[in-house]
Amino acid sequence: MCQMFQKKIKTHNQLNHGWCVKSMYGLVSEKTRKEVTSKGSGGMEVILSSLENAQDLQTTLNILAILNELICVCLGGGRRTGVFVSKGGTAILLQMLVSSSKNPPANEELMLHIHTLLVKVGPKDRKFGVKSRLNGALNVTLNLVKHNLQNHKLLLPCLQVLRVYSSNLVNAVSLGKSGALEIMFEIIGPFSKKSTTLMKYVVSVLCVCSSGMNARRAVDRGYLPTLLSIYQDWHRHDTRHRHVVIRKSILACIKNLTNIKLGRKAFIDANGMRILYNTSTECLAVRTLDPLVNTSSLIMRKCFPKNRLPLPTIKSVFHHPLPHIAAGGPVAQLYNQPPGVDDVVDESDENEATEVDTENETEYEDDETEDLLTPKPDESPLELDSISISKRPEGTADHDLVCSLGRLVVDAGVNGGSVDGLQDEGGEQAVLEVPDTAALLPLHDPDLYLEMVKSTRSVPAYTEVAYPDYFGHVALNLREPILERVYGVQRTKIFQDIERLIHSSDILDKVVYDLDNQRSVFIDNGESLKFNSKFESGNLRKAIQVRKFEYDLILNSDINSNHYHQWFYFEVSNMRPGVRYRFNIINCEKSNSQFNYGMQVLMYSVQDAINGSPHWVRTGSDICYYKNHFSRSSIAAGGQKGKSYFTLTFTVTFQHKDDVCYFAYHYPYTYSMLKMHLQKLSALRTAQIYYRQDDLCETLGGNSCPLLTITAMPESSSNDHISQFRSRPVVFLSARVHPGETNSSWVMKGTLEFLMSCSPQAQSLRESYIFKIIPMLNPDGVINGNHRCSLSGEDLNRQWQSPNAELHPTIYHAKSLLQYLRATGRTPLVFCDYHGHSRKKNVFMYGCSIKETVWQTNANTSTCDLQEDLGYRTLPKLLSQMAPVFSLSSCSFVVERSKEATARVVVWREIGVQRSYTMESTLCGCDQGKYKGLQIGTSELEEMGAQFCLALLRLRRYTSPLELQNHNSHLLDTENDLIDTRGIPNITSPTTYVLEEDEPAFLEEVDYSAESNDENDPDLEPDLQDNLALLDPSSDSEFSRQDSVN
Repeated sequence: MCQMFQKKIKTHNQLNHGWCVKSMYGLVSEKTRKEVTSKGSGGMEVILSSLENAQDLQTTLNILAILNELICVCLGGGRRTGVFVSKGGTAILLQMLVSSSKNPPANEELMLHIHTLLVKVGPKDRKFGVKSRLNGALNVTLNLVKHNLQNHKLLLPCLQVLRVYSSNLVNAVSLGKSGALEIMFEIIGPFSKKSTTLMKYVVSVLCVCSSGMNARRAVDRGYLPTLLSIYQDWHRHDTRHRHVVIRKSILACIKNLTNIKLGRKAFIDANGMRILYNTSTECLAVRTLDPLVNTSSLIMRKCFPKNRLPLPTIKSVFHHPLPHIAAGGPVAQLYNQPPGVDDVVDESDENEATEVDTENETEYEDDETEDLLTPKPDESPLELDSISISKRPEGTADHDLVCSLGRLVVDAGVNGGSVDGLQDEGGEQAVLEVPDTAALLPLHDPDLYLEMVKSTRSVPAYTEVAYPDYFGHVALNLREPILERVYGVQRTKIFQDIERLIHSSDILDKVVYDLDNQRSVFIDNGESLKFNSKFESGNLRKAIQVRKFEYDLILNSDINSNHYHQWFYFEVSNMRPGVRYRFNIINCEKSNSQFNYGMQVLMYSVQDAINGSPHWVRTGSDICYYKNHFSRSSIAAGGQKGKSYFTLTFTVTFQHKDDVCYFAYHYPYTYSMLKMHLQKLSALRTAQIYYRQDDLCETLGGNSCPLLTITAMPESSSNDHISQFRSRPVVFLSARVHPGETNSSWVMKGTLEFLMSCSPQAQSLRESYIFKIIPMLNPDGVINGNHRCSLSGEDLNRQWQSPNAELHPTIYHAKSLLQYLRATGRTPLVFCDYHGHSRKKNVFMYGCSIKETVWQTNANTSTCDLQEDLGYRTLPKLLSQMAPVFSLSSCSFVVERSKEATARVVVWREIGVQRSYTMESTLCGCDQGKYKGLQIGTSELEEMGAQFCLALLRLRRYTSPLELQNHNSHLLDTENDLIDTRGIPNITSPTTYVLEEDEPAFLEEVDYSAESNDENDPDLEPDLQDNLALLDPSSDSEFSRQDSVN
């Protein structure tokens, strides 16, 4: 076969060249092509050898023609190309290209054949870029382009080869330095039907060559305005959209140039925002033009001038003095920042930063806002006795009633003063129609709620009560489906934001609510909404009317912090019915949200409540969550540059005129509501129920942290019954360490109601366990509208390793109680901390497993060396079988180093609780099970709390008596050693300012030294009182025992 090819090549040399080329395809049959490139064949080596040794031009051209036919893509030449590359064909072609150029003028036909082959070979050769550069082929091809601008036959393959060259970044930079950009801009031009193919290849080369270091060169030469003009021209003339590829490539060039700051400035100066906005708007109606619209949107968002938030400081409006500030901690960094660096606009290139979900944030400057929320002199509240409360039959209400409602306020003086009432605009007594919900809400009492508010202490000294908290919330009977996202809604919202820059004269920019400047009088022309957030758990810092029916909203940071903007709860009034109002919360921090996946905000209508429908309902349309143009300084973003805030936008149409409506991130559950519920629950106590409420400690803000003990009373004082009573294992539950995770409180409410119920299962559960429950670990954060921190400005679920008694009292005393239980042989069988999750659906658990941690981290430890009881999986497995919202597949039992200071990990490692969990409840809804496709409501959350109790009851059946007697982990030391020495990825943040969903911190032994003045229950038999002291963590008998142990 090799001889056959040699003969054919000789024949070609002897024949007329024109006839040779025309008959070439007949000389090389398909069978011959396969034989040449078959395994073991030397045909390709012969051809390449003949090419290298060819002495005359005609022979070279003939061989190149044969090669072109052999590796023709349309004839299945992909594998043949691979053979060509493997035999060194690429280097031979490049060397021939360079050598031929040394004797100008180069033969056009030869150059055409070589470049046609290189176009086919280049993409198949991984080292093509390096080979072409080392052989010096880059400038040869570029010079051919330069000298053949009008010769389209040769120009097209040369441009194609340049495109392959420049796919290598080093080559692209080299071509840029050699003048490739200038040459491309000599070719590129306005719309023309005659040059579309050429234009396609020119812009593809330009697109690659304009990136990286060449971008500045292109901008300096003024090419960006030229590209905008060319894009406009092609957009204007390509009415049938046949050349979308060319238009998209031009946009890609513009995108590359605007990756640098100088390019963004040139884009703005060339009126690029208006050009792309207008062209994109005209493309919106054609779905096939979405790539153009999306790229244009990306460019405009990138070039939108960065602004700082319209705030005097990004620190919280409120300040709470701390007993001391740990040196080097986040609060110390906050107050050590010099003035003027609080929220400086970061001009860093956005492409230098990467978006990550977890952010370390440390900064701040001093903030003097201690008295910002003092009541205005003209807001003299009424006395409680002056409130006239009446109950109207369901379904009837005075239409003008809501218009006359003032604010429900408490004494503006000292916390704990008298509760005042409603006031209308003229200062007269107002009548409040309270919906009769006693039958539906047995644990809610408006009068009792007001009493509870009296003793609640807030940093701003709140003087008002939100109507939803006063009226109560009745769960809807109807299920609320996860919202289906409308196609293009985010793009539409972004374009509306861009309109602000283009049509700035249409923007009102009117401040209508501002906690930073409360003494200012806002002009009310009756056309603006009214806002308020000065009530327990409220959070809204500022409201700005940007258009007639559009408002930008800014959330307040956690106290003693400058971030954690996620929880919101505010009031809106003075609305028009039937009008679409758009609300934009513009200082969100997380890079994504369930609002992008069907979650809606919650709204409560006072008018509806009065009419007999006191419900929080999911509401809002056109909901999306996206990055905006408000820049976060690198100081605020933990040193990360180029970070931006995110916008949550939603549109609402109100149903009633002059209604009073409330919006919230999730179903609110205030501290005062907890106190009311606990008082109502205590009234449910029967002779068979042991229920005790103690104060675990006092918080930084002066509020008590309730500690509950619930179990069954012994049947009698006999030794058998007392022995059974003493042997009950302990279950330790906690919730609401993160204030913004209100769903955890609703789950806890379901747990408490089940435990206090009279059902046989509840009685059996009480007889099986002793429950120690802290229903709200962070009362101060809840009261003051924080999302994640306590008044110390720290995430309390990062402090379990070494809590400070002054700064983290609830964690300090909770851990001390657990240590005491362990020291007295009462280590809990189960520990569970209730949380909420903002980025996942369903309810699931995080647990602790040393084996699964080792497997996950690929630690070099044989699994046979590890002994671990799989009982930690039993409770999640039971929940997956019983609770419709629970998802076992979402559970994780890996212990990450970043989570080692959280409650579940510290209780597992230090206290020895094998079944130590974090139970995460979705803020959105479910994507599996009975509630698939539905948003979660309070009834589902409370049901989850009750199902958790039933799972504990079934767990008792799967737990051996020996384990119940001794459920301390005998593997604790092994676990600690492994966690300390294995190569677990360390992603611990240098400060507590991290935006994580689960938990992290450090450890040391602490003594429990609190005392209690509570007396023993006089209703108990004297013989039982000493035994029930086991249930009281603060009794003298307990501490005397602890002293003996310690």
